[in-house]
Amino acid sequence: MSLGYRTMKSRDLAIRLKRREVEEKSRKVDDLERIIREFDQMASDLERQIQLEEDRTGIRDRGHFSYSTFAKAAAQRRDNLRQSTEGLREKLAAAVRERDDTVEQFSRAAQQSTNLEENRLGRRDRPLGFSALR
Repeated sequence: MSLGYRTMKSRDLAIRLKRREVEEKSRKVDDLERIIREFDQMASDLERQIQLEEDRTGIRDRGHFSYSTFAKAAAQRRDNLRQSTEGLREKLAAAVRERDDTVEQFSRAAQQSTNLEENRLGRRDRPLGFSALR
């Protein structure tokens, strides 16, 4: 086995690993975006339920002694979801940065590999003595 073959094989392996890393980070971003959408939807559903309960009881003051227990609980769940969503948005921003950095690293590695392959093939196609003229 020649040294060039091993180098090429390890370079291809590194590129495949980097591609897999890009795919994993993209999946993580997609998952976080999906979870945030679901939490936002649940929070808006809870908001609607709170409004309906307040309309039904006619009491909108959360400090009132007769305020609906269901509305209080739903408001607490909604607030918890919103808080969780904010934390997930921060994680999403970090995940997007990581994914973008990894995509950039992958692109550089792939381009470098392509350039090295072109140089290797280009040297093979040149007539003898051509490289000395450069």
